[in-house]
Amino acid sequence: MFEGFESKKVRTSEIEVNLKFAGNGPPLLLLHGYPQTHIIWHKIAPKLAEKFTVIAPDLRGYGDSGKPPSTSDHAPYSKRAMANDQVEVMQHLGFDKFSVVGHDRGGRVAHRMVRDHPEKIEKIAILDIAPTEIMYGTTDKTFATAYYHWFFLIQPNGLPEKMIGNDPEFYLQMKLKSWGKTDSAITTDAYEEYLRCFSMPETIHATCEDYRAAATIDLVHDAQDKGNKIGQPLLVLWGKEGFVGNHYDVLQTWREVAHNVSGHGVKGGHYVPEEAPQETLKALFDFL
Repeated sequence: MFEGFESKKVRTSEIEVNLKFAGNGPPLLLLHGYPQTHIIWHKIAPKLAEKFTVIAPDLRGYGDSGKPPSTSDHAPYSKRAMANDQVEVMQHLGFDKFSVVGHDRGGRVAHRMVRDHPEKIEKIAILDIAPTEIMYGTTDKTFATAYYHWFFLIQPNGLPEKMIGNDPEFYLQMKLKSWGKTDSAITTDAYEEYLRCFSMPETIHATCEDYRAAATIDLVHDAQDKGNKIGQPLLVLWGKEGFVGNHYDVLQTWREVAHNVSGHGVKGGHYVPEEAPQETLKALFDFL
């Protein structure tokens, strides 16, 4: 995986970020989601690197990136903190302006990044999510059933950590199978890497903190931006067979927070870069 890419660890002001990078064109930052790592991009990153300088990091708390202690307000795992990590990574690599593509949690980090650092972002693409505030604000039985983890992972006192930690492989398999709709889309090599990283107790805790932050401090930050629409061009993609595409008017949810929104559904479910790599590549090349 990632043939021709260089592995690197970049020390930011707070953590060490693990990443892969390659290419010589305009800088493009790829941000993964839960419960995965930068490996989710392995099918499309080499092609993107033919036209862009591609940087694919592990988010704070995920993969082989740093997993700092949290606090009672969960600020160390806020999307603001995660976004700041990656802005510092890009600065370290010499990029003051760049485009960003985010899947799942990475999309939420990208959303916060363009809010907090608009001068640094040229274009933004978000894969298979609706805005956090809208998803929480329209919670119903269908959403709570399909996305039960949003409410399970935020439970206090180590409850989800204990339960997931009892059999992390079972939990990981259930998540990948329930959200993905394309058999064999996640390769054996990719799965083994996801399992290696997700089996770490530190990762289980950090990823719970990610969701606890989403239900608390991230909503505070989003509320502060209410009515202030994103100006950068925004591409939205979603899996046609996935929950997000079938439960929301995805384009309309993003038009509530951004001026210039385009996008469409692609085949498969939640894991867009792995389930529909060619469609995703075409959409990204056309947009970027």
